[in-house]
Amino acid sequence: MWGTNQPMKIIYTIALGVALFASACTGNTPPDSTAKGEIIGSAESKVLRHPEWSKNATIYEVNVRQHTPEGNFAALERDLSRLDSLGVDILWLMPIHPIGQVNRKGTLGSYYSVKDYKAVNPEYGTLEDFKRFVSSAHAKGMKVIIDWVANHTAFDAVWTTTHKDWYVLDSLGNPVPPVPDWSDVADLNYDKPEMRAAMIDAMKYWVKECDIDGFRCDVAMMVPTDFWDSARIALDSLKPVFMLAEAEMKEHHLRAFDMSYTWEFMHIMNDIAKGKKKLNEIEKYLERQDTAFPKNAYRMYFTTNHDENTWNGTGFERLGKARPVYDVLAMTIAGMPLVYSGQEGGEQRPDGQPHRLRFFDKDTVQWNGYPYQDLYRKLFEAHHSNKALWNGELGGRARRIKTSNDDLIFAFSRKVEGNEVIVLLNFSDKPQKIDFLEDLPAGDFKSIFNTQTLSIYSKGDVKLPGYGYQVFVK
Repeated sequence: MWGTNQPMKIIYTIALGVALFASACTGNTPPDSTAKGEIIGSAESKVLRHPEWSKNATIYEVNVRQHTPEGNFAALERDLSRLDSLGVDILWLMPIHPIGQVNRKGTLGSYYSVKDYKAVNPEYGTLEDFKRFVSSAHAKGMKVIIDWVANHTAFDAVWTTTHKDWYVLDSLGNPVPPVPDWSDVADLNYDKPEMRAAMIDAMKYWVKECDIDGFRCDVAMMVPTDFWDSARIALDSLKPVFMLAEAEMKEHHLRAFDMSYTWEFMHIMNDIAKGKKKLNEIEKYLERQDTAFPKNAYRMYFTTNHDENTWNGTGFERLGKARPVYDVLAMTIAGMPLVYSGQEGGEQRPDGQPHRLRFFDKDTVQWNGYPYQDLYRKLFEAHHSNKALWNGELGGRARRIKTSNDDLIFAFSRKVEGNEVIVLLNFSDKPQKIDFLEDLPAGDFKSIFNTQTLSIYSKGDVKLPGYGYQVFVK
């Protein structure tokens, strides 16, 4: 993110495997997350329980700066009815705090260069504007979580003058960036108990003052896990919160986080689209997840987000014309589906060219009449209504349905408590007849997209169009 337009990746080793993912707000390579210093103390033992409302929730990432021409809370509030009709349950707002001036990148700076943890970016409005936005979202049944940058602050953050000792310092006693390329942020020192306490106090402020519902935690793997464990306990003492880790670590799910990223799955999709991997890599990935994470862990599935769009390309740039097929895959295969600001517009400019949103400057989303909104609305609606698609262990595990052309067709089912979903995906640009090599489940399976039923495919009478998809529910 900060200072390079070249796509980069993080490689992080988890307890039971290796997961690939891109850095949360940067696209840069951080150091080993265990290198932040000696872990002080340990959190109280706690069994993580998800908020009841999250069991079949969907999530939408809001780039406040770019979402509207005005780029503020008031304009975003006016879009709440549309987002509600889309089926959004959780609104994740990218950082809302004031942005540092020292070493600023671009004209407006990085959202993730936080100057004051207890203030609102004046470009977005006032604290009262944000409170009103949260209240309006709650009135429509939506939850609001905010991006939290606990690993570092801006070089001119409040703490750099009041508590310079809370930072990692060089030999001259000056704060340093956590990674050289992140030149606009200063690394915090988690060996300092006072800093940890102040960080948790700042997080509690937003729950108490604005009634937010949780946090998306930036580069969570670069902050000691026991800090997150303690933070979750403190926050849950105020209200049951929802916590999303921008990481892929098993231990995050034990006491601190409800949900984590699936960067590895997104990279698998990218590689399949490039012809570097086969469709059976999807099965292998799901098998790894059975032991890599607790059964009750929520995982977030996506084809794009703010990092991918800006640094590595839009969905159509990375996935080609099969982009909608990958959208359906990501939103039905497991976990909680994510949509990012502008995804409904195809991440394109009005002339059809890819639109990678600039990170450090104003660059308003081009909605183009929301051509993909109906697709996402129907997928979100199925996620709400069919238990087989619910989050974590409440949903059914995906099982591949074998066909005679598995190199081009990926068919799978998910089933739980009499609810079942069958998904058919054609990754070829040519229409494909689907010859199933096993008996399909009995029952009346209806498409969520049109009037078709599964039976017309099970009899082999109809071909799935090129880059076509179907989701049948029972």
